[in-house]
Amino acid sequence: MTDRSTPLGRFWSEFRENRIALVALWVVVVISALAVLAPLYAPQDPYDIGKLVLTDARRPPGHVGVGGYTYWLGTDAQGRDLLSAILYGLRISVQIGIAAGAIAFAVGGTMGAVAAFLGGRTEILIMRFVDMQLSFPAILLALVLSAVLGQGKWQLIAALVAAQYAYFARTAHGAASAERAKEYIEAALSTPLSSRAVVFRHLLPNCMPPLIVVATVQVANSIALEATLSFLGLGLPVTEPSLGMLIANGFQYMLSGRYWISIYPGVALIVLILAINLVGDQIRDQLNPRLKR
Repeated sequence: MTDRSTPLGRFWSEFRENRIALVALWVVVVISALAVLAPLYAPQDPYDIGKLVLTDARRPPGHVGVGGYTYWLGTDAQGRDLLSAILYGLRISVQIGIAAGAIAFAVGGTMGAVAAFLGGRTEILIMRFVDMQLSFPAILLALVLSAVLGQGKWQLIAALVAAQYAYFARTAHGAASAERAKEYIEAALSTPLSSRAVVFRHLLPNCMPPLIVVATVQVANSIALEATLSFLGLGLPVTEPSLGMLIANGFQYMLSGRYWISIYPGVALIVLILAINLVGDQIRDQLNPRLKR
């Protein structure tokens, strides 16, 4: 039984009432666990080129390879076991999604809260810059930055953070502007606490509920953007089989009937993004019932 006497207990009890959101949460947990532990149980290491057998390339699901190993989801154009490649691809997607979302959360949330706290010209300068960035599509900005920074995991994360932090900044600014006028902030300012301490100890923590909702959405968006950039050849290098790269590798073979190379990674990507969005929708509805649909 869940203890409903605590805020967390009440939140969890209400969350469990939505069975779709609960199933989505379990899907996210299971996929994340599979992704993190992929090196321990994946049938093949897709990074180890020495273990790839080119004669097993583009084989259908259930094919038995030259070494007697059964490729349950088939193989890709390089002879990689597609099941192993998907598990490692999910690992990359989860890592990049969480890293990009967390950094964008920290940068954008801090910018929005500081702008609301300081006010005046500083607020105008910061928020006009944020508004200018929001006028550009995130995918367009990510494409340009990826082309400039080059391929690589950290270059891709930097591009995603730059393309998404403005959403956190705008949300944090709206929440912090409402909190800034409250009495507890004025009381904190009358103490010896520095302005930085007031922002990070009092103002920003009270802006967390809407930022958490934005974070769930942006983690899913980061995963989708990473897959898009990798599909276009601007994300991760070929040596790192992300889901976007796997879909791109199999796209040219779709018309020849080798559907599994693109379809199975695409299904894994859709399930992960859909599950995260369903969890985010439920969190949003609980934190702000007025937005409940």
